[in-house]
Amino acid sequence: MRKKLICVPEFEQLPAPVYFRYAEFDADSHSTPHLHSWGSLGYVSNGVMRYEVGGRRFMSPPQYALWVPPNTEHSSYNSHAIVYRSVYLDAVLCEQLPREPVTLVISDILKSILSDFARRDIHIPQTEADIRLAQVLVDQLQQAPVHQCYLPYASHPGLQRVLEALQAQPGDNRPLGEWAEQAHVSERTLARLFVRELAMSFGEWRQRLRFLAAIEALESTRSVQDVGFDLGYSTSSAFIAMFQRQAGCSPEQYRRQLRPR
Repeated sequence: MRKKLICVPEFEQLPAPVYFRYAEFDADSHSTPHLHSWGSLGYVSNGVMRYEVGGRRFMSPPQYALWVPPNTEHSSYNSHAIVYRSVYLDAVLCEQLPREPVTLVISDILKSILSDFARRDIHIPQTEADIRLAQVLVDQLQQAPVHQCYLPYASHPGLQRVLEALQAQPGDNRPLGEWAEQAHVSERTLARLFVRELAMSFGEWRQRLRFLAAIEALESTRSVQDVGFDLGYSTSSAFIAMFQRQAGCSPEQYRRQLRPR
């Protein structure tokens, strides 16, 4: 299937210091590598965001947004349909934001402002009330906790092969020892590589991967039990418990929230 190209707005300069963009992208859509002189915040209210920024891969669920500083090359790819929200910020407003691409924890206030502006199709705040809301959003971004990357990737070739194999089959339940054999290293060495390169254990990385896969799978009509089995969980209760820890709600509650807002 041929990938659909995402058209990126082309401005010589931003039409306002804070500019909002909204879109719904189909599955198998992508944007080519590009950069611009302003900063951008990418947020997916439904689905999973997949970006490559400055040579790093990012995958984030709706609890996070991706911050891309000015003049930083980035591209995106969506294997599933997503509901996308973006905020472009003038370079002056970026001075108190991270100088490198990171994921930011999105507060309920930020989500509400993005949802409200999207519902009213506000791209440039015009009224005094909307200008104040946009300023609150900027203030919230400057205070947002930094999360370097929700699902980090590795530079070590052996570890990268393991991660790519897991991403291709998130439900693969093979233990760390078997993955170590495939990577031609000892189990202890592979465990150390996970901590050194990804700052997390094998088990945590795989759980995060499964959570992202669950978010996309829940867009289908498959039952929660079937989704959990596909992702390697022997019982639906184990899958529901993992999802609840990660999302703060059950899979069924998340599914009810999937309507575009």
